[in-house]
Amino acid sequence: MIRHIWLAAGWLLIIAIVYLSLATLTLPTDVPQSDKLGHLLAYGVLMAWWSQLYVIDARRWKLALAFIVLGGSMEIAQGFTPNRYPELLDLVANTTGVLLGWLAAPPRIPSLYARLAAAFSRAQS
Repeated sequence: MIRHIWLAAGWLLIIAIVYLSLATLTLPTDVPQSDKLGHLLAYGVLMAWWSQLYVIDARRWKLALAFIVLGGSMEIAQGFTPNRYPELLDLVANTTGVLLGWLAAPPRIPSLYARLAAAFSRAQS
């Protein structure tokens, strides 16, 4: 049950990233290149989230590659939208986020997913 919820939330993260990458949203800020932080955080959270489920390095490499390709695909797709445009620095921020998400994933941080699954299992007993 918890696994299904975790997976659903992970897919919602992916859907949100795709939507936000292609939607015309502007948040005014005086900080130049401030959107790069958003890219870094989005892809970092995405990688850390999915790394809670898949702890084997071979699977994480596949996830990391898939998320980097997603980031690149979103940059290319922005070139086909009327109000967005691709940026190499966005792709760098996406990729850096994926790598930081991997570094922040268990076992370096406690696994929230493992804790929730254990608590759910105890509650079911």
